[in-house]
Amino acid sequence: MSYLDSQSKTEIRDGMRIDWDVPITVDDGLVLRCDVYRPIEDGKYPVLMTYGPYGKYLLFQDLYASAWDLMAEKHPDVTAGSTNKYQNWEVVDPEKWVPEKYAIVRVDSRGCGRSPGVIDIWSAREAKDLHDCIEWGGVQEWSNGKVGLNGISYYAENQWQVAALQPSHLAAMCIWEGAADFYRDMGHHGGIFCNGFSRTWSEMQVYTVQHGLGERGFVSKMNGDLVSGPITLSPEELGANRNDFGDDVLANKLDTDEYWTSRMPDFSKIKVPFLSTANWGGQGLHPRGNFEGYVRSASEEKWLEVHGIEHWTHFYTDYGREMQLKFFNHFLKGEDSGWEKQSKVFLQVRHVGEKFVPREENEWPLARTDWKKFYLDTSNYSLGEDSPSESSSASYDGFSDGLIFLTQPFEKETELTGPMASKLFISSETNDADFFLVVRLFSPDMKEITFVGAVDPHTPIAQGWLRASHRKLDEELTLPYRPYHTHDEIQPLNPGEIYELDIEIWPSCVVVPEGYRIGLSVRGKDYVYPGGHSGGLSNMKEPFTGVALFYHNDPKDRPPEIFGKKVTLHSGPEHKPYLLLPFVS
Repeated sequence: MSYLDSQSKTEIRDGMRIDWDVPITVDDGLVLRCDVYRPIEDGKYPVLMTYGPYGKYLLFQDLYASAWDLMAEKHPDVTAGSTNKYQNWEVVDPEKWVPEKYAIVRVDSRGCGRSPGVIDIWSAREAKDLHDCIEWGGVQEWSNGKVGLNGISYYAENQWQVAALQPSHLAAMCIWEGAADFYRDMGHHGGIFCNGFSRTWSEMQVYTVQHGLGERGFVSKMNGDLVSGPITLSPEELGANRNDFGDDVLANKLDTDEYWTSRMPDFSKIKVPFLSTANWGGQGLHPRGNFEGYVRSASEEKWLEVHGIEHWTHFYTDYGREMQLKFFNHFLKGEDSGWEKQSKVFLQVRHVGEKFVPREENEWPLARTDWKKFYLDTSNYSLGEDSPSESSSASYDGFSDGLIFLTQPFEKETELTGPMASKLFISSETNDADFFLVVRLFSPDMKEITFVGAVDPHTPIAQGWLRASHRKLDEELTLPYRPYHTHDEIQPLNPGEIYELDIEIWPSCVVVPEGYRIGLSVRGKDYVYPGGHSGGLSNMKEPFTGVALFYHNDPKDRPPEIFGKKVTLHSGPEHKPYLLLPFVS
């Protein structure tokens, strides 16, 4: 009996057997649609699967033209050896994987592309769908029973979720730049609503390929069919078939809300082998989850790799693809691929000028880290290894660029690699205040040095955020170098009273050249690159100003009468604010 139905079709093209719109029935009876790319010869092959909302029929080069052009121009190995006619945003190129004897399965998530249903982004329902798809993939006649997950971003994030459900056919997963904690990693940074991501991303990349757009949507250049399904619904019907992600994120302000707890993976139940890959420049979305997931998951066989440059690029370069192939050949084929000799942690150590030096390590954070406190002195805006002996304070307006504190020039080249943290002593004119912390690098002539980020081409070293009323710490999960906030209650400030804040700054890496300085900006709004904005990307609404789309300026979340008033930092013998930095020798 064929596994296809009346909507499906099969073709032999470009050295592959392609089955379009294959049905997968999940436990609530909904029929999802997937495409299967596999070798022409009959056989049983390991499966690489993705489940997500970006439209399996949509050519990468259409909606994401600027990202594709940039990658193809700078990295010719991405396009070499492929017609690139089946490239799809943030998933593997089947023309490079099918010849390696893999079956590639792309599933449109419910409500998106060719799959009907209601969109509920990263929901427990989606995680269960992916579970059912994995179990389906493990029993097909062309499957060897082992399913791997491999994809970027959305296709990485839901791997944490489904791994905690422990589907029996899931054998390995590669989580390429994938957040794990949807509250802390993307929705509410430090308790502050990230409207730039929650609204811009969903509107530009998900709702543009919603199922039911039909003839008003894209026409696939892969097969000439409609990307968003055979039916065309009215705007009202489309609206009824999706939960508004931006509104949902804004409405659910605490991590105790079921909206967030239902999306949070149970790391203790993640036991499948995995490779977690992070990007030093991914501040605002992914790297935190890759590090947290690596450290906290129960898997005995797990690896961490960290790289730089754009979010999507190394997934497709020979560097990334060959690493993935070695990993999956080991776990899905049982081959002696050399993966058993792979170091547990593999870093591309970042230097000024987009230079990266590979290095093998055994653990994260690095065991030889020398954690050093640099104390903020509000009398002279310095960062020093000695705490200030005299009490002082400095104030700034809540929606301003705030204050910047600087170290002395480094006397020798110095590597900083790992998590960071800050302790501040603050007071506010109102009952709350938002803090945007930015770790920055300055040359001897005080020019700021930025780096190509995962999305924005001008990013600082690292960032951290905290809403003062969310200052409560989780005593079990908090570490000296990684404060962990509960976000389970709002604790208003008494205006004028001094409070102690511990602020998480996301992990990063930089080799500071001799004579350069580290700066800590304590701001009342998002970082802005002083060199001006860049043009952005075709799949984004706004030009980039240093934080890509990860900005926080929704007036509903940050009313000026509360967050726009004066904030004061305090330092001295009784109040010793500091920046904790990870020195590595």
